[in-house]
Amino acid sequence: MLSVKEARGKVLSCSVKHKIKKVSLLDSLGLALAENMVSEDFIPAYDNSAMDGFAVKAVDIVGADKNYPIKLKLIKQDLPAGKIPENKLESGYCVQIMTGAPISEGSDCVVMKEDAIKEGKDVLIFRECKQGENVRYKGEDIKKGDIVIKKGKKIFPGDIGVMASIGRSEILVNFPPTVGILATGSELVEIHEKLETGKVRDSNSYSLSAQIKEAGACSKRYGIVRDDKEILKKKIRETLSDCDILLLTGGVSVGDYDFVKEILDELDAEFVFWRVNQRPGKPMAFLTYKDKFIFALPGNPVSVMVCFELYVRPLIKKIMGDKKLLRDTITARAFYDFKHKEGRTDFIRVKIEKVEDETYFKSTGMQGSGILMSMAEADGLAVFPEEIGNIEKNTEIEVYLLKD
Repeated sequence: MLSVKEARGKVLSCSVKHKIKKVSLLDSLGLALAENMVSEDFIPAYDNSAMDGFAVKAVDIVGADKNYPIKLKLIKQDLPAGKIPENKLESGYCVQIMTGAPISEGSDCVVMKEDAIKEGKDVLIFRECKQGENVRYKGEDIKKGDIVIKKGKKIFPGDIGVMASIGRSEILVNFPPTVGILATGSELVEIHEKLETGKVRDSNSYSLSAQIKEAGACSKRYGIVRDDKEILKKKIRETLSDCDILLLTGGVSVGDYDFVKEILDELDAEFVFWRVNQRPGKPMAFLTYKDKFIFALPGNPVSVMVCFELYVRPLIKKIMGDKKLLRDTITARAFYDFKHKEGRTDFIRVKIEKVEDETYFKSTGMQGSGILMSMAEADGLAVFPEEIGNIEKNTEIEVYLLKD
């Protein structure tokens, strides 16, 4: 039986095919760029004012201060943003200018509005200004031909602004995979149905859909299939033609009605591994089918979510071209003693607490693989490694963070 590290290594060593697609600028947020983003313009495209104030020649106002203001003649024309200056600025003159407006030829700095007073046709300057002060020069942000964002980078809001500034409305990205979900089991009913003895609502499809969405991918729910081998085989074949990753829940144990492993073998899917030395989520299988991937997950709701975090989410991120495949982790101290069986990796749902300068973890309560509230209340998954036994109070343990 594989260790958690070995199993995840096998998942992430698989060759993946990136889906390159052109999307609108705003739809590219959070995805990885599939092209170098090259600017065809200078940004700014012209020298312009960084402030509301007066464009002047720096040499004309040397020594100006509150006690010795320097008087300049005011040109009648104002320069609001978007207006092109008509005249060259001569010595002894100034022109009123707004933020973003092109700088007049002949001027080389801008005096802020609060450092000057208009007096009829003149302006009194109360502060000297160095050459280039309050001026944004052509190309000081981006030069024509610059690679402003490199291929493979994950796109953040600042990148959206940069791409907008260079005029890109459509972007080539590594498009997220479509992840299909097929729930198996004659005991399952839809969530709007009334519970009867022996029946369970299908929560797994919904928790997985939420996890897929949070990971940035697209999910498709294919409904519930009862424990009938031929019907299940037909449905699996259909779904594999429609998605990039298929998640099957239930049916991978060793019961008389657990057909999934047998069906996948008959469909010529290639088993990479079956069963992992962990709790929860031991009876899990990972397979490849042509250029697609299949995860046969356990039926218990906590096992499903934990297996997704450990194996499915990193594969989704790899297909998306994301360089960060795994969740953030921290080291935290056990708040009290925990029992743990040596020889197996356990993932304990925990709450994180700060006590003075130390970070501690506490159990969310009952840890059965059917206790879904333990995932709802969890801040993270504490990893109890297989090589150690009981965890004593204050022992430092790695914790996968599930929430920001």
